[in-house]
Amino acid sequence: MATPESLTMFEKFNFEIPPVGIKFLYHNLEGIEHIDKQMSFCQMVGEEQKRGKPFYFTKDDEICIGSLALGMIDVPIVESGQIGQKLEIFKEPRDNAKLYLELPRMRRGTVNYVALSALDELTFDPDVLIVMATPSQAEIILRAMAYSTGVIWETRKTGVLSCAWAFVYPFQSGKVNYTVTGLSFGMKAHESFPEGWIMISIPYNWIPTITQNLKDMKWVLPAYAAGKEGFIKQKMDMLEELNREARNP
Repeated sequence: MATPESLTMFEKFNFEIPPVGIKFLYHNLEGIEHIDKQMSFCQMVGEEQKRGKPFYFTKDDEICIGSLALGMIDVPIVESGQIGQKLEIFKEPRDNAKLYLELPRMRRGTVNYVALSALDELTFDPDVLIVMATPSQAEIILRAMAYSTGVIWETRKTGVLSCAWAFVYPFQSGKVNYTVTGLSFGMKAHESFPEGWIMISIPYNWIPTITQNLKDMKWVLPAYAAGKEGFIKQKMDMLEELNREARNP
């Protein structure tokens, strides 16, 4: 379980854009305000990054098709691929329709509310933590994921309905996902996020491992601090030492 206290490790990054926790709910949480405007799912996350005060939304507040990924609605005309062709994203409806065959989505009717909170106001155990990082910050977080597990970094997304891959897929798959902001049609058209940031989506099952590894490991590796020439020498000395040890077990 990720407690607000355990997540304080992320505060040490001093992120320019605050991390946001997302909670998918059948029953609503007490003490969290209802959003006072209509937006797309991705805009909701961007709104919380700016606002900082927790809120929740329902299908009546979501004006894009993020509510499809949340299992709140069915939209056959969207899944047929008609819209993708009309928006000139895809050549034919079939090209758009294919992605819905693998689209991550919640079971119909299982999510009635979605709560969002910036990290410093978080009072619930998030299902997914969204982090907007620089490449250097992202390298540390992704390295923390692999530090004690050796897990392979991987990313999955599509050019449209990226909210499904950024917010729903990590929860369903249990895998950390990441992308670069500005690559997705809806997020770009809605101006949900500034371009060029590494968006990392961390599901709840990975939060304890990553936070513990952030405590245990060096954030700035000796190789990075040594500079290019220093690293080359360090690497050659290390290889020589390892070969010497191999010859004299």
